[in-house]
Amino acid sequence: MERSLAVDNVTRVQEFVLLGLSTRPEVRDVLFAIFLTLYLLTLLENSLTVLLVCRHSELHKPMYFFLGNLSCLEMCYVSVTTPSLLAGLRTGPCRVPFTACMTQLFLFISLICTECSLLASMAYDRYVAVCRPLHYPLLMRPQVCLGLAVASWLGGLLVSVIKTACIASLSYCGPNVLNHFFCDVSPLLSLSCTHVALTELVDFISAIVILCGTLLVALASYSAIGVSVLRMPSAAARRKAFSTCASHLVVVGIFYSAALFIYCRPSCIRSMDLNKVLSVIYTVATPVCNPVIYCLRNREVHVALRRTLHWS
Repeated sequence: MERSLAVDNVTRVQEFVLLGLSTRPEVRDVLFAIFLTLYLLTLLENSLTVLLVCRHSELHKPMYFFLGNLSCLEMCYVSVTTPSLLAGLRTGPCRVPFTACMTQLFLFISLICTECSLLASMAYDRYVAVCRPLHYPLLMRPQVCLGLAVASWLGGLLVSVIKTACIASLSYCGPNVLNHFFCDVSPLLSLSCTHVALTELVDFISAIVILCGTLLVALASYSAIGVSVLRMPSAAARRKAFSTCASHLVVVGIFYSAALFIYCRPSCIRSMDLNKVLSVIYTVATPVCNPVIYCLRNREVHVALRRTLHWS
């Protein structure tokens, strides 16, 4: 009882201080220019992808429907984390109100969970296209595609509500310095002055279910594709299919490797500096690469892009 009263009498943290990606002034300006360029390039690439998918009827197919969803998500995704990264590089450690921090956390968790589901849906779409082509119009009809996309977005929101509510309900009595460039789960839990075992368990289980579950779907889909490709009689067809699958797997592998290492490892090997480096991979690097890997290397997209440039 006395301990409870003592905790209640402690002043609650009203704001957090984000240290940012780097506290070294000599490298901050260079990093700011690099990440600002990557941010603008990400917005340009994904905006162009959405424009092409919406504007050209030949791209009104399940694969491009999911790519359009992914591009919309990537623009939201980088706009949640990158501005605070840029602010930290430009001005140094910055103060973030408690409510703003929890809002950023909610959006980030929602979007990363949605991205996992969309990547799994895209892998399943390619599996059906390659391994069950005769059933493709039925299995990937518009209602199914819409259902997968809606489930991805709503599932991400639901998971985010639960995780953010757990983290926001904790008490933060000080210190209030987050060794990160945005409000993420691990640094927030490390600052809590109350028992966090239950919250850590919820975070760990949800990470395992979402990240590992969707990763298994993606790996199973691409493995089945690989087996089917090996049975193709044409060497040229095999090379083309393997090239496409390999590039997709690179993006999926990088994204999931970084995310799994951060959110599914034991707390005894946590390192906030390592967290920041790995976070850059899936919050900055993969959103830049995804349009190139999934879309801009595609022949149908190239044709649509040339037609758009010709019209303009």
